[in-house]
Order: sequence, then structure tokens, then C-alpha cells
Amino acid sequence: MKKLMIIGASGHGKVAADIAAKMGYKQIVFLDDNTEIKECLNYPVAGTIKDAKDYMGYDFFIAIGDGEVRKTIQEEIIRKGCKIVSLIHPEAVIGSCVEIGAGSMVSAGAVINCKTIVGSGCIVNTSSSIDHDCTIGDYSHVSVGAHLAGGVSVGCGSWIGAGAIVNNQVFICESCIVGAGAVVIHNIEIPGTYIGIPARRK
Repeated sequence: MKKLMIIGASGHGKVAADIAAKMGYKQIVFLDDNTEIKECLNYPVAGTIKDAKDYMGYDFFIAIGDGEVRKTIQEEIIRKGCKIVSLIHPEAVIGSCVEIGAGSMVSAGAVINCKTIVGSGCIVNTSSSIDHDCTIGDYSHVSVGAHLAGGVSVGCGSWIGAGAIVNNQVFICESCIVGAGAVVIHNIEIPGTYIGIPARRK
């Protein structure tokens, strides 16, 4: 029986559990350091993160929205010897020769086109699209309805906001935030927050 332990009993955790069930996981359990949370999407919260060692027979997924926190927890869980898996919604579209790293989530309606590389611990959220030959760095987030044209490179730990558009062949460095609805037409080489049409540093 496929068993999954999800760390993070929040809204992101609910989506993770929903995808996991659609992927065939029959036993889904959560861990969360907020001891007041007892269930998430009708699945039990069995303890806190320190209890992960008691579930070594489970697959693990880190459902934490903050990329830095997600990275810290995922790397610690890996050091404990736990198996990290990716969750891909059955109604996502994944092209040929796409690579998706451990601990990444691809939500419903998302499209990842051919020869794209998605790193570890990434979120490709609902109805977003990443076209051909893109590279998405570890622990980045492509938000709901965001669209990346072909050949885009997004650095580690960056956040592409809801409904944002990134033009083809654009480079975005690590640790950037692209605001909701922004349009990126030039390379971004300095970390920061970028908003507007065209996107400029805030």
C-alpha cells in the first residue's frame, strides 16, 4: 500500500493530499509543528516534524509554501534517510524529456513543455505553464496562472507571482519575487521584488 507523510498541514498541504490521493496513495498522514491542528483534508495530523523518523516506511512530501523553510526541512528529512517524492496531478500536462526534481509539486491544469528542467522542491501551481527548454531552479514557485515562454531560466528560490508573464529567453536570477500580473521582458540579474508592466525593481 502506498503511504505518504506530508509535512505541513496548511492550504498547500491540502492540495498535496488531494494530488496524492489521485496518484493512488491509500494512506496519507500529516506532521505539523502546530499541535493545535488535528486534521487536514480529513487526514490525521500524527505529530510534529521531529516525529518523521518514526515513519521511515512512508514516502515524504514537504508542503510548505515558503521556499527557504521548504528547503531547510526537505534537506533535513533527506539527511534522516527519508524518501522524498514529487506529486504530479494526473490532469497536468508533462512534455517529452522533462525532468522534475525530488519534492516538487505540479498542480492541476499546469503545463510543462518538452526539454524543461524543474529542480527539487519546486511548486508549479494551478493552470500555470512553462514552455520548452526552460530551467526552474530548486525551491522556486511558479504561481497560479503564471506563464513562462520558451527558454526561460529562473534561479533558485525565486517566486513568479500569480498571472505573471515571462518573455522567451529571459533570465531571472535567484531569490527574486516577480509580482502578480507583472510582465518580464528583460533579464533580471539583481535579487529583489519586480512589479509592473514591464516589470521593474520595486
